[in-house]
Amino acid sequence: MGPSREGMGKTMATIDIKDAHGKKVGTTEVADGVFGIEPHQTAVHQVVRSQMAARRSGTHNTKTRSEVRGGGRKPYRQKGTGRARQGTIRAPQWRGGGVVFGPHPRSYAFKVPNKVVKLAMRSVLSAKTAEGVLHCVDSLNLEEPSTKEAAEVLKNLGIEGRVTVIVSNDDTNALLSFRNLPKARVLTVSEANTYDLVDNTAVLFTQPALNWLEEVLA
Repeated sequence: MGPSREGMGKTMATIDIKDAHGKKVGTTEVADGVFGIEPHQTAVHQVVRSQMAARRSGTHNTKTRSEVRGGGRKPYRQKGTGRARQGTIRAPQWRGGGVVFGPHPRSYAFKVPNKVVKLAMRSVLSAKTAEGVLHCVDSLNLEEPSTKEAAEVLKNLGIEGRVTVIVSNDDTNALLSFRNLPKARVLTVSEANTYDLVDNTAVLFTQPALNWLEEVLA
C-alpha cells in the first residue's frame, strides 16, 4: 500500500494540551496528513532497518591465507610421499590457516529515500495518536536542570514505562533533566527519528516541538 496524499495537510485533528501538572489547558489542531494517516508499516520497517544497520560497527575481520603469519616454506616435497601436494601450511584446509570467504570490515548502512523517511515518521505519529499514547505539554517549566522535577512531570501526566521526550532545540534544561531518568530518552525535535518514536510505550512533546515537527512533515 502506497502513501495516501488525499487530504494531506487540509483536514485537521486535535490533540489535548496539558500543563506540567497534568491538567488540560486546551487543545491544538494538527494536520491529519501527519497525525491521522493510515500507518504504512512497510515504510516504518524499512527506515528502522536502515537506522539499525547504520549503527552496526562492522569491525569484524578474519585473515586470508595471505595475511596469516608463517607458511613460507613448502611443508614437504611435491612427489613421493603418498600425500596430497601442499604448497603452504597456511592454506585454508590446514589448522591455523587462512579463512575462506570470512567477514571483513564493512559498512552495513543503506539509504532510504527522504519521502519514505517522512512517511515512516508520519505513520508512527499517527499510530501513537490513535493509541492515545502521544502526549503534549504547553511547557515543562524547568527553570533549572532537575531530574526530580522531570520525573514528577511524567508522573503527573500518567506516563509509565519507556518514554521518548521531544523538546525544542534550545531547551537545555529539559535535556539535562530527563537524560538521567532510566526509562526516558530525551531528544531535540531536530533529532527526532522513526526508531526512537517507535521504541517506547509513550511519546511526550512540548507544544513548540510538536508544531515544529508538524511543519517539517506536513
